[in-house]
Amino acid sequence: MSDLLFSLALGAGLIGLANFGLVRFTHWGAKRAAMVMALVTVALYVPYSIIFWPGGDVFAIHLGIYLLASLASGMLLGVRSAGQGLHWGPAALIGFFIFVMISGAVFISVAERGLDPTLWGWLFPESSEQRVVSSKFPGVIARDFHKKESLYNQYLQQVEHQRQRGWQVNKGWLSEPIAGQSTGFRVTVQTREGDPVSGATVVGRFLRPSTSTLDIDFKLTEVAPGRYEAEVRLPVPGHWDLMLQIRKGEDLHEIQANTQVRDR
Repeated sequence: MSDLLFSLALGAGLIGLANFGLVRFTHWGAKRAAMVMALVTVALYVPYSIIFWPGGDVFAIHLGIYLLASLASGMLLGVRSAGQGLHWGPAALIGFFIFVMISGAVFISVAERGLDPTLWGWLFPESSEQRVVSSKFPGVIARDFHKKESLYNQYLQQVEHQRQRGWQVNKGWLSEPIAGQSTGFRVTVQTREGDPVSGATVVGRFLRPSTSTLDIDFKLTEVAPGRYEAEVRLPVPGHWDLMLQIRKGEDLHEIQANTQVRDR
């Protein structure tokens, strides 16, 4: 949390000082100085973010705070040079956007890293049961391509190779899946011509959208040429996502699907 807030505060402070310096030493008007600093901020921060992409949410918050800092500096320095007080309307507007941006930065930091231990201890005192509680967001991110463009390009290449290979994959339960009970799961793999793909390594993962702590990994065994089976036990009913990988030599085939598990 401290890194994100520190970068926001440092950047906004430098922009404010730059605005003050332009007005003080170049004798520019406050509005002109604010406009120039806003353009310089965009010209510097946008290319930097493209090279070292921090994520869309972090990028938007930084750029918004930096531009708001330049706007606020122009308004405050303009009022100062005119010798008048700041009207409550613009002041309230600036305060509102600052609150929204800082709140967003805090929410992003908490979602990524959890609460700071000191703040966590103050908000949630330890109980007598001594249970371990995590404040991180536990949702499923099966493929996080937004972090690095190179990973996304690799994925596109993988999809194209998979399309050209033309394997025919059929998958499904051998009986209706029930929570807490082992159920047979079968995958059949054939070439484009219909020949069985034997000797492959077939693994899968059932993902629980609400929490990754329930995710189930499993490996299938070839019981006949091109036919792979495994017993899978999913602990809770409801919606599950499936990530299936079939690998033979250098060939990799990936399948995404979803299923519903019935309660007992």
